[in-house]
Amino acid sequence: MQILEMLIDTHSHIYSEDYKDDIDEVITRAYDNDVRKIILPNIDSSSIKKMLDLADQYPQICYPMMGLHPTSVSEDYQEELELVKFWLKRRPFYGIGEIGIDLYWETTYLEEQSIAFRQQLKLAKEYKLPAVLHVRESFNEVFAIVEEENDEDLSGVFHSFTGTIEQAKKVIEQGFKIGVGGIVTFKNSGLDQVIGQIDPKHLILETDAPYLTPVPFRGKRNESSYLIHIARKIAELHDVSVNEVAKVTSANATELFGI
Repeated sequence: MQILEMLIDTHSHIYSEDYKDDIDEVITRAYDNDVRKIILPNIDSSSIKKMLDLADQYPQICYPMMGLHPTSVSEDYQEELELVKFWLKRRPFYGIGEIGIDLYWETTYLEEQSIAFRQQLKLAKEYKLPAVLHVRESFNEVFAIVEEENDEDLSGVFHSFTGTIEQAKKVIEQGFKIGVGGIVTFKNSGLDQVIGQIDPKHLILETDAPYLTPVPFRGKRNESSYLIHIARKIAELHDVSVNEVAKVTSANATELFGI
C-alpha cells in the first residue's frame, strides 16, 4: 500500500555485516515501502568506516551519527571518545549516538558508562546535535544524568523506548522524543498500551535493524522496509490513518535531526 507521506527510519544499523550481501536490495525495498530517509547510529571505532561508506554511497537516504555505544565502553573508553571527537570535527553528522547506559549485559563499567555518557551529552550540546539514548535496564541512571545536563542546547530521543507511561511523561517533560520500534507490535510486550496513550507528536519511528523485527516478520533479520508495520500499529492504536502517523512522525524526525 502506497502512502502519501514518507517514513523516516531514525535508527538502523544496516551498514552491519548482516547486510553485506544485499544492501542495495535492502535500500531499494525501504524506498519502495516509502522509507525515504534512514539514520545510522554508530557503535564504536570498528563500525565507523562501514557506516560512513554506506552514507557516502547513499547520501540522500542514509544519514550518519557519531557516538560510542555503552556496551562498547571499557577501560579504553577515553581513546574511543577521542575518535568520536576527531570525526565530529572532520565531517557533518546528524546526531550523537547511540549513547547511554546499558545494565542488561553487565554492570562492571557503570561508572565508565556514566562518564562517557555525560561527556557525549556535552558534545551534543557543543555541536547542537540531538542525542540518541540507549536505555537498557538503566532508565533511572540515564534520566538522572539527562536531567542534570539538560538545557536549551540539548535535544534527543529515548531510543527503543520500553518504559511505563510515567517514564514516558518524564521523557516528554524533558523535551525529548520517544523512539518506537518493533516491540510495539509484540503481543505480550505491553508497550502498545503505553504508546496508545502518547500523542504521536512526541514519537519518532525506528527499526533498530537488524534487531527487534516487528510482527509479522519477528524472528527474521530486521530491515528498514519493515518500518511500515510499526507505523500501521501506531495508527491502529490511535485510530488514525497510516498517512497521518507518517506525516507527524516524519515531521518530528526532520525537525529533530535536521534532515
